[in-house]
Order: sequence, then structure tokens, then C-alpha cells
Amino acid sequence: MIVVTAAGGPTGTAAVRELRSRGEQVRAVVSRRGPRPELTALGAEVVVAELTAPMSWSSVLAGADALYLVWPAFDPDEAEGAPALFAEARRAGVPRVVYHSVLRPQLRALPHHAAKDRAEEALDTSGLRSWRVLRPCTYAGTDDDQLAAVRASGVLRSPWGLRTGQSLVDLRDVAEAAAVLLLEDGLDGGTFEAAGPEALTAPRMAELIGERLGREVVADDVVPGGEVPTSYVARCRRTTYDHHRAHGFVGSPRVLTSLLGRPPRGYAEHLADLDL
Repeated sequence: MIVVTAAGGPTGTAAVRELRSRGEQVRAVVSRRGPRPELTALGAEVVVAELTAPMSWSSVLAGADALYLVWPAFDPDEAEGAPALFAEARRAGVPRVVYHSVLRPQLRALPHHAAKDRAEEALDTSGLRSWRVLRPCTYAGTDDDQLAAVRASGVLRSPWGLRTGQSLVDLRDVAEAAAVLLLEDGLDGGTFEAAGPEALTAPRMAELIGERLGREVVADDVVPGGEVPTSYVARCRRTTYDHHRAHGFVGSPRVLTSLLGRPPRGYAEHLADLDL
């Protein structure tokens, strides 16, 4: 039995799908009650538990062979909440924990990176029997929600500029790598980067999108204006855009290639599987 947290989000759902495709029993943890057809259709056991609520996790973790700790994106409670869940897993005797982190968590100017950096530090001293860390780059699907507008306008809006690149990684590859870390032996104490195969600038992304749509697409530099916001989510997004604009966000695909046993999917492959 594999327990997956934040299972209603994109990362958690992708992990549940990959694990079920391998015949694994999955307990999918969601934060709110209500129908979860995307999870029940996969044959997952859906349970409700709030990651930061003061509660006993013994029933949630009962019988678990591994825990995939995914934290909701841009959640301000991660720095304190993740270590608390590591402690719950240790008390429950969970044999293996995989923590979903981020590429270069040491970028402490980015609040959500800093939170994951502190969580990784806590993991190292958690007393867990077996742990691994997955550090994905930006997802290839990050801009999918604007593709309908791109089809209509021929313009890809880029808040991270036109000059620097990102090693966009397909979420399916991230889920497959997570399954490897959850299921295979010999990987304890490791931190594993998950980066796509190419450093893509926004103009190159626009070119590939144009090829997929069969029309010309150009990238537009949309510079975020004003001071950095004070709210946590907005600050996370803004500092991410600012950092990527200045420095890019590029990693090596070599570790992910090793985990998958094949090269990771490129951005063109990601686009080819979308219903556009």
C-alpha cells in the first residue's frame, strides 16, 4: 500500500495513476470531502486528512509500505508541516518516505523553495528508516492553460522573459520517477533531480507550439509590474518569474534518464499528447 498526499492535485493524481498502472494499492489523501471521480476511477482508496491539522495519522498510514509526501503548491505551512508529517511517518513505522521537493531548493529568495529546503533538512534528521527526495524542474504543462488563447491570438505570453531557458519536465515522467523511488531498493538517502531534456526559451516554446497548432506563434515578453506582492502565493509566483527571467531554471536530464531507463519526454512530445 502506497500513501499519496495532495492526491487531488496534478502531481498527486499523476502519481496515483502511475502506481495503479503498476498494480500497486494506493491510499489517496485529499483535504476536502466530496466526490473524487478522477481517483476512484483509478481504483484508489480515497481518505480525507488535512496535512496541517492536529490529528493522528496512524489510521491514514496504517499498513503503508511507503509514503509519497506531496505538499500543495505555494502553501505557506510546508516548512513546518512537512517535518511534522515525517515524524508521523516515523511513529507509524512507515518503511519508506519519498518527499516531493523542487529543483534547487537552496534558492531561498523564492519562498516555496526555502520551505522545501528546510523540509529536506528536517528529513535528514527525521530518524526515518528509508527516505528519498525527488526534485522536479518546472512542469511542461505550466502554460497549457493559455494554449487555447495562443491558438486564437498566435501569442504566447511569457512572464519570465524571452532570453533564459527552462528544462521543462513532463508530469508523467515525474510520476514515473516517483514510482521508482517509492518501489525500488538501493536508493535510500538520495536526492534525485527531474529535469527535461532541453533548455527551452519562450521563443523556442512558441515555435514548437506553432508547429503543433499549424500556425505562427510568437512569444511576448510580459514583464510583471509593481513591487513584489506581500501575500504568500503571489510572492512565490512573482519571485519565481523574476528569478527565471534573470537566471533561467535549467537542470540536467541525466538523473531522470537513469531513473526512467529512457530519455525524458521533450516539450514537443508533451504537446503532441494534448487535445489541441
